[in-house]
Amino acid sequence: MNGVNLLKCICDDTRFEILDLLQKNKELCVNDFVDKIKKDQPLISHHLKTLKKCGIVKSRDEGKKAMYSISNTQLSELISNITKASKKFPVLCNDDTCC
Repeated sequence: MNGVNLLKCICDDTRFEILDLLQKNKELCVNDFVDKIKKDQPLISHHLKTLKKCGIVKSRDEGKKAMYSISNTQLSELISNITKASKKFPVLCNDDTCC
């Protein structure tokens, strides 16, 4: 995967929220995301499936639940760095039509 494809995979509000939560919590199930993000379960499941297909997240079964985590430390660090950088530049992209 090249850099542009990676950014395409994570460049969605819901996907980035999922990744940000995983970066902070290490491992969560679908219901955790539904509770924290306040979006419907089918939408969360769809985005997790996409992130898993891209190799960005992985899952493991725990009883009846699937537990999700970021697939490697470099991706976790990338999400953390993007979040930190966005807080340093609060005036970027204030216009919703720019990106």
